Amino acid sequence: MQEFDPRRPALRLTPRLVLGVAGAATVIAGWQAIASATAPVPPAPMDPAEIAALQHAAFTQAEAQPGFTRPENVPVRVLPGETLENAVRRAGVAPEEAREAVETLGAAMDTVHIKAGMAFDAAVARPRGERGHARLVGLSLRTGPATAITLSRTFDGAMRLREMEEKIREEKMVARGEIAGSLYESASRLGANPTQVVNMVKLFSHKVDFDRDLKPGDEFVMIFDRKVTESGRTIDNGPLEYAAIRGVQFYRFQRSDGQVEYFDEQGKNVRGFLLRTPVDNARMTSRFGMRRHPILGYNRMHQGIDFGAGAGTPIFAAGDGVVVEARRWGGYGNWVRIRHAGGFETGYAHTSRFAKGIRAGQAVKQGQVIAYVGSTGASTGPHLHYEIWHHGKRINPVGAKVPQGTVLAGAELAAFKAQKARIDRMIAGEADGIQLARADTDEAKAAGLRRTSAE
Repeated sequence: MQEFDPRRPALRLTPRLVLGVAGAATVIAGWQAIASATAPVPPAPMDPAEIAALQHAAFTQAEAQPGFTRPENVPVRVLPGETLENAVRRAGVAPEEAREAVETLGAAMDTVHIKAGMAFDAAVARPRGERGHARLVGLSLRTGPATAITLSRTFDGAMRLREMEEKIREEKMVARGEIAGSLYESASRLGANPTQVVNMVKLFSHKVDFDRDLKPGDEFVMIFDRKVTESGRTIDNGPLEYAAIRGVQFYRFQRSDGQVEYFDEQGKNVRGFLLRTPVDNARMTSRFGMRRHPILGYNRMHQGIDFGAGAGTPIFAAGDGVVVEARRWGGYGNWVRIRHAGGFETGYAHTSRFAKGIRAGQAVKQGQVIAYVGSTGASTGPHLHYEIWHHGKRINPVGAKVPQGTVLAGAELAAFKAQKARIDRMIAGEADGIQLARADTDEAKAAGLRRTSAE
């Protein structure tokens, strides 16, 4: 942390500032002092960074200046072609104050070559008569995941610049939630990032029919590492270590050859031969068998199943294989067919377009995006028509008997069981250091979120 104020000693707190700190209730840009543990412990001495954070909180709740209201927070985002000075002026402050603020910020950052979309928060006090310019009390600009620049006006009117850097700690999250909406939305509310959620959906696609099996209120559990700043901001999430829903659970395990895979509680690879649902957030709208065709108007055999999903939703390869066809095929519209081992093939119809690189002869991996949901061909709306073929004959994808995954044995099984036991203790709340997370952090808005510091 650096200070640029020769008028007073570094980090000196006047009585009025101490009073402002004590009464601070909000912090610009989400900076919040981290609460102490639930068990009462003696207060630890504050280090300079903590004092600076409290000072930063104080300027937003400082005593109102004569003729001005209490400071309020104004979020600002730099517009295309706009200078930083003009962006500050849009907070309502006078041109000379905006110029002074930018000149002061120039001691710590490049204020000329800025990008559109850069965001900052300005604390301004409005004139009580609502006439004239607002008074700039402070400004906060995040420069990195754990760094920020703050500009605050001292009580003698001077601008003080601080560069703040938070410490980063690693935590292991044990998150419990209930299905409300889609699994993707529910897991995201617990703090899982998009990569983790997509991974979770793909893994459950082997065992769970998202249309028939999942219901609102079903509980699910996730375990993953994350990196958190002192103020509670999550800046990075690690891989998904464990997930469970409706009795289906899987554990992440690195095998002796270095490959990372997921296994059930018996050490059986949950990665089945084919995905049961090759598209996210979809519902089954039509099953395999005889039905009245929605366009032709008469009964005919429906030789696959349909998944309703929004146009542009990614479609995944149901298993490892080689693309046999990626072309236009009559009423099927844009059609992809993949050949897998054991005489199995899968087909994907009515797609809006193919993914980049998808063409005949191309090898694909399970879960790889091959196309996007559309309504090409004989279709009444966006959906995926999905088929499974076995030795040239179409079979019902629901309940199709396909090869299962491998099972761990020997030393690998013993190592897996030891890791599983450690994770099970976390789930049961028996591992050292597990405690309830703060309810006011972004990731703890849903009940049941737990965390433990990484060892």
